[in-house]
Amino acid sequence: MRNVTETVKQLIIINILFFIGTQIVGDGAYALLAMFFPENTNFQYWQPITHMFMHGGYMHIFFNMFALYSFGSALESIWGSKKFLFFYISCGLGAALLHTGINYYYFVEGMNTLVANGFPKAEVLQILNEGKINTQWQEIMTVSQFQDFTSAYLGTVVGASGAIYGVIVAFAFMFPNAELALMFIPVPIKAKYFVPGLVLVDLYLGISGQSIFGGGGIAHFAHVGGALFGFLIMWYWKKNQFNDNRWN
Repeated sequence: MRNVTETVKQLIIINILFFIGTQIVGDGAYALLAMFFPENTNFQYWQPITHMFMHGGYMHIFFNMFALYSFGSALESIWGSKKFLFFYISCGLGAALLHTGINYYYFVEGMNTLVANGFPKAEVLQILNEGKINTQWQEIMTVSQFQDFTSAYLGTVVGASGAIYGVIVAFAFMFPNAELALMFIPVPIKAKYFVPGLVLVDLYLGISGQSIFGGGGIAHFAHVGGALFGFLIMWYWKKNQFNDNRWN
Protein backbone atom coordinates (compact mmCIF):
# COMPACT_ATOMS: atom_id res chain seq x y z
CA MET A 1 0.00 0.00 0.00
CA ARG A 2 2.98 2.26 -0.67
CA ASN A 3 1.14 4.59 -3.06
CA VAL A 4 -2.23 4.62 -1.31
CA THR A 5 -3.49 7.99 -0.06
CA GLU A 6 -4.40 8.54 3.57
CA THR A 7 -8.21 8.53 3.45
CA VAL A 8 -8.31 5.57 1.08
CA LYS A 9 -5.96 3.70 3.39
CA GLN A 10 -8.14 4.46 6.41
CA LEU A 11 -11.30 3.36 4.58
CA ILE A 12 -9.65 0.08 3.61
CA ILE A 13 -8.51 -0.51 7.20
CA ILE A 14 -11.99 0.26 8.59
CA ASN A 15 -13.61 -2.12 6.09
CA ILE A 16 -11.16 -4.88 6.98
CA LEU A 17 -11.71 -4.36 10.71
CA PHE A 18 -15.49 -4.51 10.21
CA PHE A 19 -15.09 -7.70 8.17
CA ILE A 20 -12.90 -9.38 10.78
CA GLY A 21 -15.33 -8.30 13.49
CA THR A 22 -18.30 -9.80 11.67
CA GLN A 23 -16.44 -13.07 11.22
CA ILE A 24 -15.94 -13.20 14.99
CA VAL A 25 -19.38 -11.99 16.06
CA GLY A 26 -21.34 -13.78 13.36
CA ASP A 27 -24.90 -13.16 12.21
CA GLY A 28 -25.61 -10.80 15.10
CA ALA A 29 -23.33 -8.19 13.54
CA TYR A 30 -25.18 -8.37 10.22
CA ALA A 31 -28.53 -8.11 11.99
CA LEU A 32 -27.37 -4.86 13.58
CA LEU A 33 -25.22 -3.23 10.89
CA ALA A 34 -26.51 -4.46 7.52
CA MET A 35 -29.23 -2.33 5.94
CA PHE A 36 -32.79 -3.61 6.20
CA PHE A 37 -35.91 -2.36 4.42
CA PRO A 38 -37.07 0.77 6.31
CA GLU A 39 -40.43 -0.77 7.26
CA ASN A 40 -38.76 -3.91 8.59
CA THR A 41 -38.62 -3.95 12.40
CA ASN A 42 -34.87 -4.69 12.18
CA PHE A 43 -34.16 -1.39 10.44
CA GLN A 44 -32.04 1.12 12.39
CA TYR A 45 -31.22 4.70 11.46
CA TRP A 46 -27.46 4.08 11.34
CA GLN A 47 -27.68 1.23 8.80
CA PRO A 48 -27.49 3.45 5.65
CA ILE A 49 -23.95 4.28 6.83
CA THR A 50 -22.80 1.05 8.50
CA HIS A 51 -23.87 -1.21 5.64
CA MET A 52 -21.14 0.41 3.51
CA PHE A 53 -18.50 -1.17 5.75
CA MET A 54 -20.02 -4.67 5.83
CA HIS A 55 -19.25 -7.41 3.30
CA GLY A 56 -20.69 -10.79 2.56
CA GLY A 57 -17.51 -12.76 1.89
CA TYR A 58 -13.79 -12.69 1.16
CA MET A 59 -14.13 -12.11 -2.58
CA HIS A 60 -16.71 -9.37 -2.00
CA ILE A 61 -14.42 -7.33 0.23
CA PHE A 62 -11.33 -8.13 -1.86
CA PHE A 63 -12.72 -6.76 -5.12
CA ASN A 64 -14.24 -3.70 -3.45
CA MET A 65 -11.06 -2.78 -1.60
CA PHE A 66 -8.92 -3.48 -4.65
CA ALA A 67 -11.08 -1.09 -6.68
CA LEU A 68 -10.97 1.52 -3.91
CA TYR A 69 -7.18 1.25 -3.82
CA SER A 70 -6.85 1.32 -7.61
CA PHE A 71 -9.14 4.27 -8.37
CA GLY A 72 -9.65 6.11 -5.09
CA SER A 73 -6.06 7.19 -4.50
CA ALA A 74 -5.89 8.96 -7.86
CA LEU A 75 -8.97 11.00 -6.97
CA GLU A 76 -7.91 11.80 -3.42
CA SER A 77 -4.48 12.95 -4.56
CA ILE A 78 -6.23 15.59 -6.71
CA TRP A 79 -9.21 16.48 -4.51
CA GLY A 80 -7.82 16.16 -1.02
CA SER A 81 -9.16 14.00 1.80
CA LYS A 82 -12.29 15.97 2.76
CA LYS A 83 -13.68 16.27 -0.73
CA PHE A 84 -12.94 12.62 -1.50
CA LEU A 85 -14.58 11.40 1.72
CA PHE A 86 -17.66 13.56 1.05
CA PHE A 87 -17.91 12.11 -2.45
CA TYR A 88 -17.42 8.51 -1.28
CA ILE A 89 -20.06 8.67 1.47
CA SER A 90 -22.50 10.55 -0.77
CA CYS A 91 -22.28 7.87 -3.45
CA GLY A 92 -22.80 5.15 -0.85
CA LEU A 93 -25.91 6.91 0.44
CA GLY A 94 -27.13 7.46 -3.11
CA ALA A 95 -26.74 3.75 -3.78
CA ALA A 96 -28.79 2.93 -0.68
CA LEU A 97 -31.45 5.46 -1.71
CA LEU A 98 -32.02 4.02 -5.19
CA HIS A 99 -31.88 0.44 -3.91
CA THR A 100 -34.48 1.25 -1.25
CA GLY A 101 -36.65 3.12 -3.74
CA ILE A 102 -36.75 0.12 -6.08
CA ASN A 103 -37.58 -2.14 -3.12
CA TYR A 104 -40.42 0.18 -2.13
CA TYR A 105 -41.87 -0.22 -5.60
CA TYR A 106 -41.70 -4.02 -5.36
CA PHE A 107 -43.09 -3.96 -1.82
CA VAL A 108 -46.05 -1.70 -2.60
CA GLU A 109 -46.88 -3.63 -5.77
CA GLY A 110 -46.87 -6.93 -3.90
CA MET A 111 -48.76 -5.59 -0.89
CA ASN A 112 -51.48 -4.12 -3.13
CA THR A 113 -51.92 -7.52 -4.78
CA LEU A 114 -52.26 -9.26 -1.41
CA VAL A 115 -54.68 -6.70 0.01
CA ALA A 116 -56.82 -6.89 -3.13
CA ASN A 117 -57.05 -10.64 -2.60
CA GLY A 118 -58.21 -10.44 1.00
CA PHE A 119 -54.96 -10.40 2.99
CA PRO A 120 -55.00 -7.48 5.48
CA LYS A 121 -51.79 -5.40 5.45
CA ALA A 122 -51.35 -5.71 9.23
CA GLU A 123 -51.51 -9.49 8.99
CA VAL A 124 -48.99 -9.57 6.11
CA LEU A 125 -46.57 -7.33 8.02
CA GLN A 126 -46.88 -9.46 11.14
CA ILE A 127 -45.95 -12.59 9.19
CA LEU A 128 -43.05 -10.85 7.46
CA ASN A 129 -41.72 -9.40 10.72
CA GLU A 130 -41.55 -12.94 12.06
CA GLY A 131 -39.28 -13.75 9.11
CA LYS A 132 -41.91 -16.01 7.57
CA ILE A 133 -44.01 -16.14 4.41
CA ASN A 134 -47.48 -17.45 3.63
CA THR A 135 -47.42 -20.06 0.88
CA GLN A 136 -50.86 -18.85 -0.24
CA TRP A 137 -49.23 -15.64 -1.43
CA GLN A 138 -47.48 -17.63 -4.15
CA GLU A 139 -50.83 -18.70 -5.56
CA ILE A 140 -51.93 -15.14 -6.36
CA MET A 141 -48.58 -13.67 -7.39
CA THR A 142 -46.30 -14.37 -10.31
CA VAL A 143 -43.01 -16.02 -9.41
CA SER A 144 -41.01 -12.84 -10.00
CA GLN A 145 -43.49 -10.66 -8.10
CA PHE A 146 -43.41 -12.98 -5.10
CA GLN A 147 -39.62 -13.09 -5.10
CA ASP A 148 -39.30 -9.32 -5.48
CA PHE A 149 -41.87 -8.66 -2.73
CA THR A 150 -40.38 -10.99 -0.14
CA SER A 151 -36.74 -10.15 -0.87
CA ALA A 152 -37.51 -6.42 -0.76
CA TYR A 153 -38.86 -6.70 2.78
CA LEU A 154 -36.76 -9.51 4.23
CA GLY A 155 -33.49 -8.96 2.40
CA THR A 156 -30.50 -6.94 3.53
CA VAL A 157 -27.81 -5.06 1.64
CA VAL A 158 -24.13 -4.87 2.57
CA GLY A 159 -20.98 -3.65 0.92
CA ALA A 160 -19.07 -0.65 -0.33
CA SER A 161 -19.97 -1.41 -3.95
CA GLY A 162 -22.30 1.59 -4.36
CA ALA A 163 -19.62 4.00 -3.16
CA ILE A 164 -17.02 2.19 -5.29
CA TYR A 165 -19.16 2.57 -8.41
CA GLY A 166 -19.30 6.31 -7.75
CA VAL A 167 -15.50 6.36 -7.44
CA ILE A 168 -15.11 4.47 -10.72
CA VAL A 169 -17.45 6.88 -12.50
CA ALA A 170 -15.49 9.85 -11.13
CA PHE A 171 -12.24 8.26 -12.30
CA ALA A 172 -13.67 7.86 -15.82
CA PHE A 173 -14.93 11.44 -15.65
CA MET A 174 -11.46 12.80 -14.83
CA PHE A 175 -9.31 10.29 -16.74
CA PRO A 176 -11.51 9.25 -19.69
CA ASN A 177 -8.64 7.97 -21.81
CA ALA A 178 -6.97 5.92 -19.09
CA GLU A 179 -6.74 2.32 -20.28
CA LEU A 180 -8.02 -0.28 -17.83
CA ALA A 181 -6.52 -3.76 -18.03
CA LEU A 182 -8.79 -6.29 -16.35
CA MET A 183 -8.02 -9.92 -15.59
CA PHE A 184 -11.10 -11.23 -17.43
CA ILE A 185 -10.71 -8.92 -20.47
CA PRO A 186 -7.35 -9.38 -22.26
CA VAL A 187 -7.55 -6.08 -24.19
CA PRO A 188 -7.17 -2.74 -22.34
CA ILE A 189 -10.29 -0.57 -22.58
CA LYS A 190 -10.47 3.19 -22.10
CA ALA A 191 -12.31 4.24 -18.97
CA LYS A 192 -14.81 6.36 -20.91
CA TYR A 193 -16.04 3.18 -22.65
CA PHE A 194 -15.60 0.60 -19.92
CA VAL A 195 -17.37 2.39 -17.05
CA PRO A 196 -20.62 3.25 -18.92
CA GLY A 197 -20.68 -0.31 -20.23
CA LEU A 198 -20.27 -1.69 -16.72
CA VAL A 199 -23.14 0.43 -15.39
CA LEU A 200 -25.41 -0.52 -18.31
CA VAL A 201 -24.75 -4.21 -17.62
CA ASP A 202 -25.74 -3.71 -13.98
CA LEU A 203 -28.87 -1.84 -15.04
CA TYR A 204 -29.85 -4.66 -17.40
CA LEU A 205 -29.20 -7.33 -14.77
CA GLY A 206 -31.20 -5.38 -12.19
CA ILE A 207 -34.20 -5.02 -14.50
CA SER A 208 -34.06 -8.57 -15.85
CA GLY A 209 -33.22 -10.26 -12.55
CA GLN A 210 -30.47 -12.26 -14.24
CA SER A 211 -26.88 -12.84 -13.23
CA ILE A 212 -23.83 -13.26 -15.44
CA PHE A 213 -22.22 -15.85 -13.18
CA GLY A 214 -25.41 -17.65 -12.20
CA GLY A 215 -25.45 -16.45 -8.61
CA GLY A 216 -27.94 -14.20 -6.88
CA GLY A 217 -27.94 -11.70 -4.07
CA ILE A 218 -26.25 -8.85 -5.96
CA ALA A 219 -27.80 -5.42 -5.40
CA HIS A 220 -27.49 -4.22 -9.00
CA PHE A 221 -29.61 -1.13 -8.42
CA ALA A 222 -27.31 -0.11 -5.56
CA HIS A 223 -24.44 -0.21 -8.07
CA VAL A 224 -26.45 1.89 -10.50
CA GLY A 225 -27.43 4.31 -7.71
CA GLY A 226 -23.82 4.84 -6.66
CA ALA A 227 -22.80 5.41 -10.28
CA LEU A 228 -25.70 7.80 -10.88
CA PHE A 229 -24.97 9.90 -7.81
CA GLY A 230 -21.27 9.90 -8.68
CA PHE A 231 -22.06 11.20 -12.16
CA LEU A 232 -24.46 13.88 -10.85
CA ILE A 233 -21.94 15.13 -8.31
CA MET A 234 -19.18 15.25 -10.91
CA TRP A 235 -21.46 17.02 -13.37
CA TYR A 236 -22.42 19.59 -10.73
CA TRP A 237 -18.82 20.21 -9.69
CA LYS A 238 -17.69 20.63 -13.29
CA LYS A 239 -20.64 22.89 -14.12
CA ASN A 240 -19.96 25.14 -11.13
CA GLN A 241 -16.16 24.90 -11.33
CA PHE A 242 -16.00 23.70 -7.73
CA ASN A 243 -13.06 25.16 -5.85
CA ASP A 244 -10.85 22.48 -4.30
CA ASN A 245 -9.63 24.90 -1.63
CA ARG A 246 -13.06 24.82 0.04
CA TRP A 247 -12.35 21.24 1.10
CA ASN A 248 -8.82 21.65 2.42
